[in-house]
Amino acid sequence: MADKNPFPGENNTGHIWDDNLRELNNPPPRWWMIAFWVSILWWIAYGIIYPMWPALPGGTGFTKGVTGWTAMKEYKEGVAEVQEVRAPFEKKIASMSAADILKDEGLAEYTVASAKVLFGDNCAACHGSGGQGGPGFPVLADDDWLYGGDINTIVQTITMGRKGMMPAKGGAELSAEEIDSLAKSIVAGKVTENPLFVAKGCIGCHGPDGKGMKPLGSANLTDQIFRFVPVNGETQLDSVKYTITHGVNFPGDPKSRVAEMPSFGDRLSENDIKKLAVYVYKLGGGQ
Repeated sequence: MADKNPFPGENNTGHIWDDNLRELNNPPPRWWMIAFWVSILWWIAYGIIYPMWPALPGGTGFTKGVTGWTAMKEYKEGVAEVQEVRAPFEKKIASMSAADILKDEGLAEYTVASAKVLFGDNCAACHGSGGQGGPGFPVLADDDWLYGGDINTIVQTITMGRKGMMPAKGGAELSAEEIDSLAKSIVAGKVTENPLFVAKGCIGCHGPDGKGMKPLGSANLTDQIFRFVPVNGETQLDSVKYTITHGVNFPGDPKSRVAEMPSFGDRLSENDIKKLAVYVYKLGGGQ
């Protein structure tokens, strides 16, 4: 093929296709060769500076490199630096109550920032990432609280948990018509205008004004804010009727709603509980 090369004197391999397509035999550009050898030298230098070579079969360990660097060492050094910055704030938090932390604007700002991960790890699964709540779980970003939203009560709630109880009123206590009447009054926010509110004893837990009693954790029946929102296509009226019929955490009814806030006193440190309380208070902070 080279004997029939139509491009004599050209530095090609003699492989010609379609009359003029040929393979040249030029060396790579000098810059490319320099980069190639530099990359090899850098690879060797990297293997000397940083950990690189694994142990040979039957051996143990690996080359440590002249710097002794490891990803874990760098991570621990970074954590130590963060902890050093946080230490003064954490020390102040340990010596103060949650209420006092709120009074210190700078410390409260730090507490909210550092508690975001705590909230995500321990609270967001039920209450939502922004405290918006979810089906069967209360909203933390408003000012409506069953037991009260002051900072000390929030600390107590996180520490001890909450498990209120409403007895089931269906069956012998209330007829279907009475349940429907009470439910409609509650949805309208006018339950105290319904004679059944007093006659059937609702006043005993929800108070003469129907606004609930914080020591009992009984709901405000006049504000049209509902602990249990509709699901699966039901209406708010259906949801309220279900609650009246089967109650909440009522042991005598297997269909009773389950609503329990677990205790975190045995899971979180005192500092973490104070941080979470401040964080939750800042979300809505209802009294």
